[in-house]
Amino acid sequence: MSDTAAGLLQVGFLVVCLAAVYRPLGGYMARVYTSESDLRVERGAYRLFGVDSKADQTWAVYGRSLIAFSAVSLILLYILQRVQSHLPLSLGLPDVPSGLAFNTAASFVANTNWQSYSPEATMGHLVQFAGLAVQNFLSAAVGITVAIALIRGFARSKTDRLGNFWVDLTRTVLRVLLPIAVIGTLALVALGVVQNFAGGHEVTSVVGQTQTIPGGPVASQEVIKELGTNGGGFYNANSAHPFENPNGLSNLFEIFLLLVIPVCLTRTFGVMVKDKRQGYAILGVMGTLWAAFTFSATFFEVRGNSLEGKETRFGQWASALFASSTTGTSTGAVNAAHDSFTPLGGGTALFHMMLGEVSPGGTGTGLYGMLVLAVLTVFIAGLMVGRTPEYLRKKITAREMKLVSLYILATPTVVLVGASLAMGLASARASIFNTGGPHGFSEVLYAFTSAGNNNGSAFGGLSANTPFYNTALGIVMLLGRFVPMVFALALAGSLAKQQPVPVTQGTLPTHKALFVTMLVGVVLIVTGLTYFPALTLGPLAEGL
Repeated sequence: MSDTAAGLLQVGFLVVCLAAVYRPLGGYMARVYTSESDLRVERGAYRLFGVDSKADQTWAVYGRSLIAFSAVSLILLYILQRVQSHLPLSLGLPDVPSGLAFNTAASFVANTNWQSYSPEATMGHLVQFAGLAVQNFLSAAVGITVAIALIRGFARSKTDRLGNFWVDLTRTVLRVLLPIAVIGTLALVALGVVQNFAGGHEVTSVVGQTQTIPGGPVASQEVIKELGTNGGGFYNANSAHPFENPNGLSNLFEIFLLLVIPVCLTRTFGVMVKDKRQGYAILGVMGTLWAAFTFSATFFEVRGNSLEGKETRFGQWASALFASSTTGTSTGAVNAAHDSFTPLGGGTALFHMMLGEVSPGGTGTGLYGMLVLAVLTVFIAGLMVGRTPEYLRKKITAREMKLVSLYILATPTVVLVGASLAMGLASARASIFNTGGPHGFSEVLYAFTSAGNNNGSAFGGLSANTPFYNTALGIVMLLGRFVPMVFALALAGSLAKQQPVPVTQGTLPTHKALFVTMLVGVVLIVTGLTYFPALTLGPLAEGL
């Protein structure tokens, strides 16, 4: 079988698997967030923490709860790393340095999983599974709660209540993420992924040198790394490591895991707003963008005709498919070195992140990011025809557009300001392996784009474990994560207060091909106008 035929078969099988679970999983998640009853274990947790599960919150209280929970998570994860040497299962590793501990805590709490260190040589087993893996569940759940709150903003009327953050968080972890993670862990173990608490194993490399490779609870961390669109690997080589990703079937299963919740949340959206066509329309936009970037990445890599930086177990097609899926979902996991992609292949991955991770985006972040862009699209359409824009029977007024504008500007601002500071400081430029030419700039731009969009993948030529990058990237990750969330929740609160307006002949149908096409155009044009000058200095200059 030719590489092209095998590659197309992989893509086709992946799409079929996602289609098979779309309706049941999407419908199940809608029932999770609309159910009036609590599980026994949930009631116990609510009593323990003093939560009234029947008390809905305003957007401001919902947002404060989210920020407070994330801040406590950040502090606890930082402390856990700083006392690692005194913990069991530390494997004799020392405490994580303060700057790196802050960067890592910010990274995992922000669902970024940027790793400027070698995990197997830095983190013991306890920090890996009790710190990093736990945050993989919690940070993913936080993203989903914001998406659910925004959906309620569209679905509800004449109220200032969006639900209860603590209830949404608990249900997401216990009813959505944990059950799938358990099944996925068993599947990965069956496919050959390591799962134990073993220490180091001495192996001999192909050049005759000995190397110590630790075992560990890899499969359980691998599954939530992909399922929660986190991306932080147990090993430095991430999903290119055979202990994390041993064969082509496990590779395809991991791609399925990182896409499944963002894709199925569009069904959840359609069910909760009582118009499934709206979910199909959002899915159509996400699918169109994902397919376009997958084709582009594959085209440039196949034409490059090089396997440098790629696992021969996977080849060019599977590497490009993984790269387009991971950069489109804010996952950041890699099965190949993105720095070794062709200039335009690497530029495709970079630009895909710059879309704001909406194709289909991270767990929750992709959906609420696309819904914000949908609001912008109906506003532009309203200007064209000279009538007040509406989306899902809610008027888009000046207040909503201010919030949308702030949301859209937040991430590019932190990304471009951060990259500018790095290029302006001699100490930061010294960390670039290739200090001259556009590729060096691409490495820095990729790092801040990855951090600001909560992706976590990186070009390998940047030595980021320095005081400047640990601090700057940590701040960018936190701002890029939580500032847009606040604006999304404020938008949800504003929409929930409105009285629905009746649909008339002048109302723009937001479930048809015309709207899908307009929304695709808005995503590409808004992103292109924001980042194009920076792209011309990096990957475009290098590729041309």
